[in-house]
Amino acid sequence: MRIAQIAPLTEAVPPLLYGGTERVVAHLCNSLAEMGHEVTLFASAEARTRARLVPMRDQAIRLDASPLKSDVAAHLAMLDEVRWRKDDFDILHFHIDLLHFPFFEEIAERTLTTLHGRLDLKDLDGVYARWSTYPLVSISNHQRAPLPDANWTATVPHGIPTDLFKFSPSPEGGYLAFLGRVSPEKGVDRAIALARAAEIPLRIAAKVDPVDVPYFHSRIEPLLEDPLVEFVGEIGDADKSEFLGNALALLFPIDWPEPFGLVMIEAMACGTPVVAWDRGAVSEIVENGVTGFVVRSPEEALKAIGQLKIVNRLRIRHVFERRFAASVMARRYLEVYARLLRGAACEGRFKDAV
Repeated sequence: MRIAQIAPLTEAVPPLLYGGTERVVAHLCNSLAEMGHEVTLFASAEARTRARLVPMRDQAIRLDASPLKSDVAAHLAMLDEVRWRKDDFDILHFHIDLLHFPFFEEIAERTLTTLHGRLDLKDLDGVYARWSTYPLVSISNHQRAPLPDANWTATVPHGIPTDLFKFSPSPEGGYLAFLGRVSPEKGVDRAIALARAAEIPLRIAAKVDPVDVPYFHSRIEPLLEDPLVEFVGEIGDADKSEFLGNALALLFPIDWPEPFGLVMIEAMACGTPVVAWDRGAVSEIVENGVTGFVVRSPEEALKAIGQLKIVNRLRIRHVFERRFAASVMARRYLEVYARLLRGAACEGRFKDAV
């Protein structure tokens, strides 16, 4: 199958440091290529991929030090390039939310759009009603809740390669871990309060976006004076096996409707249990008592930390391999591609569909 993957230009594919969507696109491209498909990736030039790369910007936007830049211009230029090449592909798989909708209406039936973000935003319902012919994929069932009438064709959970992170049968660090981004909805302050209550060290590996710098300085930085708390900063994949694998648990104390939560399955790949607040897709990812604990209050979270020893880390790893391996994700997408192409062929719009 000839498959185009269109990635955001915000981060490298995969990201050098923090980043979710581009990391998933990287794993999907590599898995599809390993399965023998002809995969073309539209992304920034520093992408590391087994797909054929069409570089659309000299580097990803976020780490570009240029003081003046336009993400709109960069993405519009990429969409124009994809449109010129559209007949080279059986399926065009978009990961840029809805930016492409006005440009590919005539071939919407052989496109797929994975929505990676939250959908409870004003104006979105009208857009998805206006361009209702585009088949959509959700990354969790909960993500669909704000747009129940959208043109959903499947839910495909994220996946990561089974060899990306090392399994740790027993943690050596004796600490709790927080990995992600410092912002109010991510709950770093909750993680610190929980670690204090449990009297267990907490290590925080997180980035701070410019918009969140005031919040970091006013709300989080004073809490870092506690000797139990260590702020590591932003880390990439190369450091995650050690960071997550040596943790007693990953804390995921979110306060927003998380569409998926990639860091949870990264922890599971290391065999590390997850203690996560029951928001968004958490209960779809974490199997309570098996791969961690789904909690609804600080009291429940503290109790869960006291029960970590009953969780089998090898079983967590096996659940990860069965549910969240990159190859599992790729096979699910291939099923969706084939179904779309069969539908297009039946309607006579794509004569070479499989």
